[in-house]
Amino acid sequence: MAEIEIGIGKSGRRGYALDDITVVPTRRTRDPEDIDLSWAIEGYRNELPYLASALDAVVSPGRAVEIAKLGGLGVLNLEGLWTRYEDPEPWFERIAAAPDETAAGVLRQAYAEPVKAELVTERIRQIASAGVVTCASLTPQRTAEFAKAVVDAELDLLVVQGVVVSAEHVSKSQEPLNLKRFIREYDIPVIVGGCTSYHAALHLMRTGAVGVLVGVGSGDASTTASVLGIGAPQATAIADAAAARSRHLEETGVYAQVIADGGMNKGGDLTKAIACGADSVVLGTALAASEGAPGRGYAWGMTAFHPTLPRGTRVQVEPAGTLEEILVGPARTSDGRANLFGALRAAMAMCGYQTIREFHKADVVTRER
Repeated sequence: MAEIEIGIGKSGRRGYALDDITVVPTRRTRDPEDIDLSWAIEGYRNELPYLASALDAVVSPGRAVEIAKLGGLGVLNLEGLWTRYEDPEPWFERIAAAPDETAAGVLRQAYAEPVKAELVTERIRQIASAGVVTCASLTPQRTAEFAKAVVDAELDLLVVQGVVVSAEHVSKSQEPLNLKRFIREYDIPVIVGGCTSYHAALHLMRTGAVGVLVGVGSGDASTTASVLGIGAPQATAIADAAAARSRHLEETGVYAQVIADGGMNKGGDLTKAIACGADSVVLGTALAASEGAPGRGYAWGMTAFHPTLPRGTRVQVEPAGTLEEILVGPARTSDGRANLFGALRAAMAMCGYQTIREFHKADVVTRER
């Protein structure tokens, strides 16, 4: 891709957000009933290609079980309220009831309680007792600290997740997480992210990660782009990571999953993310809008209560239906926020592609700006 001159001595690539592109139908169409939306990672097969975001407002232990029974993977935040308190429900009530001007302070109070290793193990076992695949997340800074608790609980899939995660972190003050060594030493498949570039994705894949999360600063509750000035338009970031996946497959024969993380709110977002090369998507605010969601009509990220540099906010989400309605319908409205996978199925049928990997070949066009 040609670079554009920004000024003397500084140039950059043009990037495209999902809203900047559309998918082009081909000469062939299919029946929607023939479309296969299933997705497998490390032998775990899911009926639908999505992870529920590791946000306290989206995934509780009970909600993780519901999500699994509806074809996905619920990622429990192992540094969230469920591992800080035996009963965190009063804090969820306080966060939801707080006025906008004091919400940030309430969040800081709620997360001031330390994470307890015994609760990490207990929550994972609680989900596993329902007979579903367990998936949970830690930040790179806390992964080694809670590794034993995770192993003791026999977690199926671990997500090592930060705003930006690299395969090579340099620190003068502390021993950083060596991802490659960690993945080699612990018998747990690891998904890692976020990243936004070809080289970052490729290096994460080379650590042995089974999947990479793609996206920085594109979520509804994130202000990373405005506070820190970093990020990348999601369509370009996904396509770059997909190219890294192809390179990694050529080098090793191993297929690493590309998982689009951030800004997946409508059926069209899913369609375009997968057409750009994503194998799966992360649903956050979209599921926070479901009836009975832990956040009680609100969503917030883990950076919202950072003690010195908050990079997120509590956002109110408009109700969109039950969890089942949002995922597979029926939709009550035509705004695209419900029956997300019915929309994806219809789009793939209209474009003539039967599987997720086939849909990676779909043609896309950019909109004029």
